[in-house]
Amino acid sequence: MRINKKKFIYLISPTKINKSFYQDLTKVLQQKNVSFFQLRLKKESLKKKIIIGEKIKKICKKFNVKFLVNDDVWVAKKLNADGCHLGQKDMNIIKARKLIGYKIIGVTCHNSIKLSKIAVKNKADYIALGAFNNSKTKKIKYKASINLLRKVKKITKTPVVVIGGINSNNYKNLLLNKANFLAISGYIWNNKNLKPFEAIKKLK
Repeated sequence: MRINKKKFIYLISPTKINKSFYQDLTKVLQQKNVSFFQLRLKKESLKKKIIIGEKIKKICKKFNVKFLVNDDVWVAKKLNADGCHLGQKDMNIIKARKLIGYKIIGVTCHNSIKLSKIAVKNKADYIALGAFNNSKTKKIKYKASINLLRKVKKITKTPVVVIGGINSNNYKNLLLNKANFLAISGYIWNNKNLKPFEAIKKLK
């Protein structure tokens, strides 16, 4: 997986997609600092996920952004997405590989070196660590530290995505400690002061 230093953002969708979203996404991706976009819709029907996914995939393709699907390997396969992201309770990576082949598969490893090692052994394309800060997007069960990030970076060359309450005030410290990608959602989509494309401009 090639890493472009300028494109360090791993953008996660809002939980609800409204009509203005596609225009907002286009403006956000025009800033050219997003490498991945993850579709994360927990409450939509399969049919709705496919319809939304098709539209987003086109926008991602236009800006050369990898399009991933959260949790659902079947949806990723149906959409012919660039890959999927697996939580610890989702399908295991070996099964997922059989279904989608050599697409990108990332794995949530919370704040665990043990889980990181297992993911690396199973040839995950990236591992996700967090939460590094408090987040309004998701209830925090696992807290990760800069110390953990440093340890994981020492044991593997597999890219690391960091997650949890990342914004324009705290993102630089994570990059300085060699996080490869920053997973961001709430700061972009639920920002009370800035429009999505203004928010993403602050991360450079």
